[in-house]
Amino acid sequence: MKKNNIERADYHFTEELGGIERLDASYHKQNFSRHSHEGYTVGVIEEGAQRFFRTGNNHIAPQHSIILINADEVHSGQSATENGWSYRAMYPVPALFESISRELGLNHGAPYFPEAVVYDEHMANMLRLGFTTLNTSDNRLLRETLIYSMLIKLVARHSKARPDNRLNVAATPQMLLVKQFLDDQPQVDVSLVELANLVNLSPCYLLRQFQRHFGLPPHTYQIQLRLRLAKQLISQGSSLLDVALECGFHDQSHFSRHFKKTLGVTPGNFAKAIGNIIQ
Repeated sequence: MKKNNIERADYHFTEELGGIERLDASYHKQNFSRHSHEGYTVGVIEEGAQRFFRTGNNHIAPQHSIILINADEVHSGQSATENGWSYRAMYPVPALFESISRELGLNHGAPYFPEAVVYDEHMANMLRLGFTTLNTSDNRLLRETLIYSMLIKLVARHSKARPDNRLNVAATPQMLLVKQFLDDQPQVDVSLVELANLVNLSPCYLLRQFQRHFGLPPHTYQIQLRLRLAKQLISQGSSLLDVALECGFHDQSHFSRHFKKTLGVTPGNFAKAIGNIIQ
């Protein structure tokens, strides 16, 4: 049967365990730009198939498979089939996974998932049950029990100790200084030439080296930082127009376009999901 091409994306915010963001979506034309999340991505494909970039390679996740993306790992996403794909995903923060690793006696900090696509029918069914329960039950004990159970089993079955981050380890003090500048003030309108002058490098060399070490060119990296700041401001109740301008976007339309290409939903839908409905 041909899949309906209407796109749908529902963002949820689970208050338990420090707060976990979730996405339930069906996409046809959505094309996620290369980006990263502060949290991990744990998703299960319900229909169709997704093509995405992770760890330097392209992957295809078919129906019933599990997608695993580590925190701060650059990735993308689009349909791998003519009729799109549907999936449900959650984005646990590293601190939650670190506590689970300690409880399991792994003692290696936040876990690392080496495989981008995992075929584990039992784990996939457990994730589906967990997502459905989070959408339908307000029993906090049940919800927290399921979240912990899902993440514990995921860590035990599919994680390893995190390898050395070769990108950041190899970064020169100059690259780290540029990164720190962007981290500290993502909303500032700075040019590539100005960043290059800051560390006495040519713009061309800076561009190539920054992407080599951190996986994204400086401008794209800056956009990711602005979006993370935007999420914080939205959660504090700021209006979407104020958020757009304060985070350094040209206007609200420019902000919304980048937000959806990264998170898969509009800023308004995100605001509603966390209980701050912006008029």
